[in-house]
Amino acid sequence: MATSVSSQLNKAIKQQYMELIQSDKVQAMYIWIDGSGEGLRCKTRTLDSEPKTVMDLPEWNFDGSSTYQSDGSNSDMFLIPVALFRDPFRKDPNKLVLCEVLTYNRQPAETNLRHSCSKIMSMVEDHRPFFGMEQEYTLLGVDNHPFSWPINGFPDPQGPYYCGVGADKAYGRDIAEAHYRACLYAGVNICGTNAEVMPAQWEFQVGTCEGINMGDHLWMARFILHRVCEDFGLIASFDPKPIPGNWNGAGCHTNFSTKEMREDGGLKRIEEAIERLAKRHRYHIRAYDPKGGLDNARRLTGDHETSNIDQFSAGVANRGASIRIPCSVGQDRKGYFEDRRPSANCDPYMVTEVLVRTCLLKEEGDEPFNDNQ
Repeated sequence: MATSVSSQLNKAIKQQYMELIQSDKVQAMYIWIDGSGEGLRCKTRTLDSEPKTVMDLPEWNFDGSSTYQSDGSNSDMFLIPVALFRDPFRKDPNKLVLCEVLTYNRQPAETNLRHSCSKIMSMVEDHRPFFGMEQEYTLLGVDNHPFSWPINGFPDPQGPYYCGVGADKAYGRDIAEAHYRACLYAGVNICGTNAEVMPAQWEFQVGTCEGINMGDHLWMARFILHRVCEDFGLIASFDPKPIPGNWNGAGCHTNFSTKEMREDGGLKRIEEAIERLAKRHRYHIRAYDPKGGLDNARRLTGDHETSNIDQFSAGVANRGASIRIPCSVGQDRKGYFEDRRPSANCDPYMVTEVLVRTCLLKEEGDEPFNDNQ
């Protein structure tokens, strides 16, 4: 993709301005999910003092007609702060502020899936639902070509890249390292990272998080990844199958447990949950990517460490199953299970909510729902 000669900005020049003293003011970057259900937007305001909790932050607004969230005749949308993080780009005392979006009449926006998830999580607090999500992503150039892949042709076949070391095996480690450190600084509950099976594909893990915190921390980790990639001139793609053919797709495997599952004899509770998940397979498939299963249909083929989208399966240590029970859980007879079906571009609020609905609220049936409608 051709660009103007002045398209690349000099980061060293920017740094001299970032080192200027900002007096007693604080920059707060408000962040929200746009109408696509996948994209993130942000804008910054000045505060007179450093906020200690979200309660210290004012509501704000934005033009929803420019974010696929309203029409121009009634475009005001409200930003409601819900989670507060340190800003690893501007550094202390500046903040990143995750927000819910409300419409002009103060109803949850269609893609504000946090609103419903929060209600559900409050109903099951006594069960202490724990989550961990494994976010895979692919690094692309601004031309959407996989980072460090040959311009014409393909790299060597998959095999040496997973957890690989070396310039011919690990494509883009600088991004993964910068992202990891930025998340730690921000207070995101990131717990690991590794190179993935396809070259230029990486994964980071967020968790353990309880209840609504899972969605908050994963969305913030995604935002920070996009910002890191922006600084490097790259794109982070969450497409579930960025390269067709004999290459791995990208998922967001979700680990789930309750207090009862983690206690002695908890394997029985895990098996009961899996039985309920089996009965609602299509319901979960529709909830596990923003396009109601169409994105995942490209990924869940039964090949490349995936299950078949049309068939539910479960097994110990089986990465080709819908639900995997780790070996240690089978041995200890307690712990957690891994749902391997969510796509890389899933909404974590939706994924965690439907797991709770099926496994704890014991809902039946296979109809989709949207409490925001």
